[in-house]
Amino acid sequence: MSVKVVLLDDEELVREGIRLILDADPQVEVVAEDSDGSAVMELVARHRPDVVLTDIQMPRVDGLEVTRRVTALPNAPAVAILTTFDLDEYVYAALQHGAAGFLLKDTPPRELARAVHVLARGEAMLSPRITTKLLSEFSSRAPAKAARSRLEALTPREREVAVAVAQGMSNAEIAGHLHMSQSTVKVHIGRIMTKLDAANRTQVAILTHEANLA
Repeated sequence: MSVKVVLLDDEELVREGIRLILDADPQVEVVAEDSDGSAVMELVARHRPDVVLTDIQMPRVDGLEVTRRVTALPNAPAVAILTTFDLDEYVYAALQHGAAGFLLKDTPPRELARAVHVLARGEAMLSPRITTKLLSEFSSRAPAKAARSRLEALTPREREVAVAVAQGMSNAEIAGHLHMSQSTVKVHIGRIMTKLDAANRTQVAILTHEANLA
């Protein structure tokens, strides 16, 4: 079964380039695209995508509002932010509102296609070139004491899993690193997200970095 993608960007050339890259993967299908997020709820309802890729700054309805609307849905698709190298307040806010990650618009084609598959599996996708900068920014903004207090709700094993998530490990990598099955990893991550009131793995990673544990 192919991964279905909705693509939102106000630059037609960017949309066309990303669509061509994703169309080259026989297991990925761009089911809809638009120049802003005003119709995103209709597109999601009609096409039931696995992933929504959205630019941040768009006319009328921007990527931040897209993130808020889509992540509030039951069984919501993963939302990933398309961005340039310059990080801004919109990107931070989108991640805090439930975006599963962010991708640079100049991400190599093979990595972009892989990212879509990762997102569709429910895992976070943080572009490695700016992950450190982004998470260090979160760490500097939030008091570590408050973040550590929230993580006290986790068991020692859950804390180990949270740190592994913050280090960007996939479920398979966490399973190998902590010597447990992938199904057990999924159970731990589900419990961690519930205890931390986190919408996804990215928010778990952010909170763990805020606590200076990763």
